[in-house]
Order: sequence, then C-alpha cells, then structure tokens
Amino acid sequence: MNLSLLILLPTITAVAILFCKGLKQVRVVALSGAVLQMALAGILLFAYWTERSAGNTAQMIFQSGYTWFAPLHIEYFVGVDGISVAMILLTAFVVLAGVLVSWRVETLSKEFFFLLIFLSAGAYGFFISLDLFTMFFFLEVAVIPKFMLIGVWGSGKKEYSAMKLALMLMGGSALVLVGILGIYFNSDTGGGVHTFDLLKLSQMHIQITAQRIFFPLAFVGFGVFGALFPFHTWVPDGHSSAPTAASMFLAGISMKLGGYGCLRVATYLMPEAAHEYSMWIIVLASIAILYGAFATMMQKDLKYINAYSSVSHCGFVLLGIGMLTKTAITGAVMQMVSHGLMTALFFAAIGMIYDRTHTRMVAQLGGLLKIMPFICTVIFIAGLCSLGLPGFSGFVAEMTVFMGSWQNPEMFYRIATIAACASIVVTAVYILRAIGQSVMGPITNQEHLKLSDASWNEKFAAIVLIIGIVAIGVAPFWLSDLITPGAQHIMENVGRIVTLK
Repeated sequence: MNLSLLILLPTITAVAILFCKGLKQVRVVALSGAVLQMALAGILLFAYWTERSAGNTAQMIFQSGYTWFAPLHIEYFVGVDGISVAMILLTAFVVLAGVLVSWRVETLSKEFFFLLIFLSAGAYGFFISLDLFTMFFFLEVAVIPKFMLIGVWGSGKKEYSAMKLALMLMGGSALVLVGILGIYFNSDTGGGVHTFDLLKLSQMHIQITAQRIFFPLAFVGFGVFGALFPFHTWVPDGHSSAPTAASMFLAGISMKLGGYGCLRVATYLMPEAAHEYSMWIIVLASIAILYGAFATMMQKDLKYINAYSSVSHCGFVLLGIGMLTKTAITGAVMQMVSHGLMTALFFAAIGMIYDRTHTRMVAQLGGLLKIMPFICTVIFIAGLCSLGLPGFSGFVAEMTVFMGSWQNPEMFYRIATIAACASIVVTAVYILRAIGQSVMGPITNQEHLKLSDASWNEKFAAIVLIIGIVAIGVAPFWLSDLITPGAQHIMENVGRIVTLK
C-alpha cells in the first residue's frame, strides 16, 4: 500500500476546498475528503493485518522513500507498524467527527475547513515518518493552522490563547529539533556519515554521555505537545478558546503527537537515558495525573473541566512510557487512542450545548436532559468513559497501564502506580458532579425549553466516536494485538540495559 496517499488525500481535499463556490460545496468536499480518509485508514488496517497474517515480520511495513536532500541524508522515508496504524485510525475518526460538528460554520467557512483538513495531513505525515527530519517537518505543519483556528474562529481570550499555544509549541519544537540534531550528529553509519533514518538509528548505540544530554531535550520538547507537567499551561487556555472542531483536534490528535514522539524518538532511540530518567518521568507524570484531577474539581466551565481532565489523562500516557515495560507501553498507546476518542466526543457535546445555550458554565445549565436527550446521553457516555467505566475504552487503557506499571517490583514504582490509581476516585467525583449539575435536575433557565436536540450531522459525529470507544471497550484485544508487536520492538531496544522480571 502507498502510504503517501494518507498525505496526498487531505492535501488535495484542502486545495479543492479553496476552489469551491458557496458554502454547500465547501461542506460536501470537506465531508467527502474526511469520509475517504476514514475509508483509507480502514483499508490500511486491513492491508496491515493481511501482511502480518501472511508472515511479514518486518518491524515496519509498506516502506517507501525518496531522497530530499542528499548532502545531509534527509529522506522522505515512510512506513508503519501497529502503533502507527492505531494513531492513523484515531486521526481519521476525529477528523470525520470534526467536519460533521463544524457543519454550521459560516464565517470564512472555506478557510476554516481548509485549515482543519490541512491539519490532518500533518498528523498523518508525522505518524508514518521514519526519517526524524521529515517527522519534525510534519510536526511543524500543524502549528500555524492551530494558531489560526483559535485566533480567528475562537471565543473568549482567543488572541491570548492562540499566541500562548503557538509560543509554547514552538518552544517545544525548538527542543525537539536540538534533540533530533543531537541524535543525528552522534550517529555513524560508517565513514563518519550521519543519518536521520529511525530504523538505522535504532540499531546503533549512541554514547550514553550524548543520550544524557539529548534525551531530556527531545522528551521535554515532545512532552510540551503532550501536556507534560509543568509545560501543560497552554492546554486549558487553548481548549477553552478554540472552536469545537479545533478543540477536538487539539485534544484528540495534537496532544498525541507529543506522546508518540516521546515513545518513538526519545525512548526508542535513547533507551539507556530513558532508563536513567525514568524516575523523573514517572514523578512528573504522577504529578500531572493528580494535579490535573484536583484542578478539574475546581473548574466551573465545561471546556476547562475537559481540558484539565486531559492533562490528567495524558499523564497516564507518560506514566506508561516511563515504566518501561511492554504492557505499560501498550497501555500508553491504548490510552492515547482512548483519550483521543473520548475527549473529542466530550468537546463535541460541549460545543453542541454551547451553540444552543451560549454558555459553558455549569451553574447556568441544568435540566438539559429533558430538552436535549441525545446530546446529554453523549455527555454521559464521554464522562463514563473518562472515569474508567468497564465497557468503554478508558477502562481498558488505564487498566493496561496499571498492570504494566505494577510489573516493576521496586517500591517507588509501586507507590507511583497506587497514586495514579487513586486519581480514579477524584475523576469520578468531578465527572459525576459536572454532569449531574449541567444536564440533570430541574431546568434552571426557562429559555432553554425552546432549544432543539442534536441535528443529523451532530448525531453522526457523536456516533462515529462512540463506535470507536465501544469497539475498544467491549473487544479490546484487536487493538492490543495491533499495538503489542510495536511495543515489543521498543522494549527490545530498552532491554539492552533493562531486565524485566
């Protein structure tokens, strides 16, 4: 299969949108492109399973490459394993739902849908890249569209939020670039020739002195994208001001670029430093989990509730990576997929409520279940998934992280695992309280009686995401089996100096 189609399709769709005449054409082209992305992701999953079933045991399959800049050995080199395929599926689900939720955007609709679709091209390119410089290029492709989506179509302190997001992500990108260049200049394929090739780099041994310098730079740089404490402060402001589809993309996909980079680049290529810094990663992850949960309890705005909750849930991703066990890493990737789906669903439902009530303040809502049963049901599903109810993806992902974390017998790792587990109680408190106050009880505003329930496009958007959440929660082994071989390859690199008991 030609993986470049994953980049070409959204790029062609985005360009086609610019030549559309009228809002109807823009919507049709954007939706058609999103549907084709979903179909292509499904074809990729089927082709991947077929290749593996046929006995293809290569670490990365469907590889292809072209030289971009020969003097520095920069190549457009792509390929996928199960982890990449899982991220691509997540992107396709969120993009389709985001287009459907944005159906009523009329202000500069052509530009809005262009930026939204173009973002997906950057995400796909990042997840399939096997060249570090190409990966960095696609990481940067997404920053400017995020800035524009918030700054132009956002609400509240949108200029401040857009500027803060852009500056912090650019700062993270600068650290990533230094980390990648450090890896490059400390590689040697023979005769003093350096490489950005991820597969070749994984077979080399970078000097531990270099790893100690460049691992924290790469990990923290990607961690900024993934809400690593204390560099998470762009998340609440960015989400609260972003339009609904942009919030869905930021939380559902953009934050996963950070977790994926921490795993695929920092941990995989610098395993000795990953082991040495693992305690610091776990400390920061545990703080993020607990801090995010308790900070969420103090919020009165539904978007801020979901944003701070995302900080907590992304902490589980970093916790799983820091634990350095195959099960924990598998759980971290499952958590990325699960959180991407459920937080996109939550933001979609919040956006539906805000479009009708023009408020996100919990105290100003109430009794909406009687007026908007479908939207409120979606809120319930997203909330129950967030608090880890069995039958939904959140339970499966978090339990896998906990089980993998408990495999470390040392007391420090056990205490961190217990602390992370304790956050579930706090999560249940703030989720149930927020949902109870906003959608249940008596109707607090009689004007809300005039409101309507979800439209066809909003229903389809929610159903697409719910299907993904339930598919993982009820039958998780297809996703676990997809991810585990990739986690095993990462652990083989880490296993040079880590022996699991």
